[in-house]
Amino acid sequence: MLLAITGAAGLVGGLIRPRLRRAGHTLRLTDIARIDDLAPGEEFLEASITDLDTMTNAFKDVDLVVHLAGHSAERPWEQILETNIHGGYVALEAAHRAGVRNILLGSSLHATGYVAAADAAAAPVLLPRPDTYYGVGKVALEALGSVYADRYGLSVVSARICTVAEDIGADPRTLSTWLSPDDLVRLIEVVGALQEPGHHVVWAVSDKTRSWFDLTAGKNIGFFPRDSAQSRCGENRNVRSDASAVLAGVFVDAEHPLGGTW
Repeated sequence: MLLAITGAAGLVGGLIRPRLRRAGHTLRLTDIARIDDLAPGEEFLEASITDLDTMTNAFKDVDLVVHLAGHSAERPWEQILETNIHGGYVALEAAHRAGVRNILLGSSLHATGYVAAADAAAAPVLLPRPDTYYGVGKVALEALGSVYADRYGLSVVSARICTVAEDIGADPRTLSTWLSPDDLVRLIEVVGALQEPGHHVVWAVSDKTRSWFDLTAGKNIGFFPRDSAQSRCGENRNVRSDASAVLAGVFVDAEHPLGGTW
């Protein structure tokens, strides 16, 4: 497949690029930050996700758009509105204009950040309960994905991405929120293979051993994560994550004010 990845210079883009190349995919990368370590099978366009004409050209002949661009944490409302919400519109509108049928939208668990962890498995798809303006931006992105899927017959998946990292680290919370880069690549490939139009909201998280989430929605479109946080936690194997907490984690503590820059 030819994949267009927005926000490709970010952390997640850096983790999935080599894996997607090894799987035989060709990558068209876009970002406002330069990418200087291009490998064979990659091309780069320095551009803003808010530039509709440039994004439309970038998406021509693409099989799948993976939309990751935007602020990755809280910002003042005006910045979230311009980059995350308007940028989400641009990604979807550009994909539609370019004739792309399959789109993965990088949503976040912060769209539901005020849900208690103990209640997170109450339904396969939780209703929005955002924790920040950043979370509101992800809710808006999911809504836009729904509109474009229904209006134009696209296959759109809003992936509520959790904690993407090579390994789980020392934070007990990550035992329940970890997403391996390999599992994210598996989800991307599933989205690229979808044939039926529609909008799906799924949890982008690895194996359910200690997960807080119901993974049914992802399995319904063929996403079966293979990696397990339990198998990666080593000496932390008996540590338990705090199910009394909300999904937001530190996003709602006193050091992370609403509308701040952090």
